[in-house]
Amino acid sequence: MPIDPRLIVTGYGPDDKAVVVRDTLVPPVTARALLGQEMYLMWGSPDGGATVGPKAPGPITLPFFAGIGGTRLLLVRFPPASALTGPPSPDDQADIDAEVRERLPGLIDAFEPGDGSGMHTTDTLDYGICLEGELWLELDSGEEVRLTPGACVVQQGTPHAWHNRSETPALMAFVGIGAKRPV
Repeated sequence: MPIDPRLIVTGYGPDDKAVVVRDTLVPPVTARALLGQEMYLMWGSPDGGATVGPKAPGPITLPFFAGIGGTRLLLVRFPPASALTGPPSPDDQADIDAEVRERLPGLIDAFEPGDGSGMHTTDTLDYGICLEGELWLELDSGEEVRLTPGACVVQQGTPHAWHNRSETPALMAFVGIGAKRPV
């Protein structure tokens, strides 16, 4: 049975006691450029660092990648490669790119332009955990690693791509922390 991403958030009530302030299923964000992926934007903190307590800010889930010190929590469901259709016609590409820029600002900028490989590089420290299915992590060196449920990846801003070569969807949880890339 596939996981339905659910967000439960605690906070403070009027008497300064802990309460659940949110308990909801999170709908996926989709876009034609994502080739069947479902992005669940769960939570994020502001750039510069998170704060907690009665006056903590609400979630910041966009832009897609956090700036230095900010965080993003998301789940991504990757469809099997067999479920994907061919590339869009070149005439549709501008509309497809505009759609992903609107729904997930900042995401498309991380990808290698026009090569269709899915290879991308971010200025984030990412913790990825495979929750369902099977996924392959590909690095720009050509090295690949098979991920199954329970596999944890620490992605340190290196060029990489994700591939689902199985016949079932795969679900990954990611925590991205905006980082500084040394010059």
